[in-house]
Amino acid sequence: MQAVRFHTKRDIRVEDVAEPESELKPNEVLIAPLLCGICGTDLHEFVAGPIVTPIEPNALTGAVLPQILGHEFSATVLRVGSAVTHVVEGDRVSIQPLMAPEDDFYARRGLLHLSETLGVIGLSHPWGGMGKRAVVDARNVIPIPSTLSDAQGALVEPAAVAVYAVDRSRLKAGGSVLISGAGPIGALVVLAAKMAGASTIIVSERNPARLDKAAALVPGVIAVNPDLEDLVAVARKHSEGGAGVDAALECVGAESSLNACAKAVRRQGVVVQVGLHTRPAQVDPMFWALKDISLEATWCYPVQIWPRIVSMMESGSFPVEKIVSAEIPMQDVVGKGFERLLDPGGRDLKILVRVNEPAASA
Repeated sequence: MQAVRFHTKRDIRVEDVAEPESELKPNEVLIAPLLCGICGTDLHEFVAGPIVTPIEPNALTGAVLPQILGHEFSATVLRVGSAVTHVVEGDRVSIQPLMAPEDDFYARRGLLHLSETLGVIGLSHPWGGMGKRAVVDARNVIPIPSTLSDAQGALVEPAAVAVYAVDRSRLKAGGSVLISGAGPIGALVVLAAKMAGASTIIVSERNPARLDKAAALVPGVIAVNPDLEDLVAVARKHSEGGAGVDAALECVGAESSLNACAKAVRRQGVVVQVGLHTRPAQVDPMFWALKDISLEATWCYPVQIWPRIVSMMESGSFPVEKIVSAEIPMQDVVGKGFERLLDPGGRDLKILVRVNEPAASA
């Protein structure tokens, strides 16, 4: 079968690999991935990896490079193990990609995403969403209703990142928020902040095309290019009493963006670190202390958030599909996927890779 595999920095290949073994363990599910998103983590691996992809066998899954990519994806169930009862052949599902031992310290406390023995489908697992077939644990397979599209099913994972970040911001209905960075996660944070009841949403982004797209997601977004305007002045202008915004979510993973968020929030405001930093950032903790602000760092999401995200999508109030800018075949994943997303002046937000045909014709 064909799969998209990461070998090392700047080396991603669409190549033939062996299909999964025909015999399933009782708790396993054989799936056919449908649509799979290219994530910022995938881009980091392509540009600077291996980072989280395993050079040595992963302690939980045994996976080792080359790695089949893809951890944001929808799929069709092809076959289930003898102990699986919550899905059956033909079901469409969304894959929750995080794994940890059941007796893990964090997993027992409902915090599986914080496990020190974490495995991730599509990053540190033998299978991923950019392969024609995959075998995954039944716990990672979440059925989706017929009213959701394949694209929406693939976007549950990044949407979970965004919703968890807004949860951590302690944003309340009627509150004000700054979102620094209008990439795919930043765009989803815009939608999640609106759902949380934010009355003032400010988006900061240097790429004009991405800024325009983020501003068009919900009515009334205040769009700011920080190279052309004073972001802190804008935040004060559009906040109660000129004090600054209630919360700021850093979705870039850059030192300047993090410090701008700290300056833009009001005293006792909340800064949420969402973007992944690839190097240490120089910050001023004394400034944080003088403003009495809280800094919240986020990693992934609690895995039990999946049904909540699905329900939000099904209600029509969380239109995550608006961020999709292209759907491409597997064969074009590097040139029309990775390379396009890495273009600093590019117009794309989220690119989805079509792995198998829609469920009705699979």
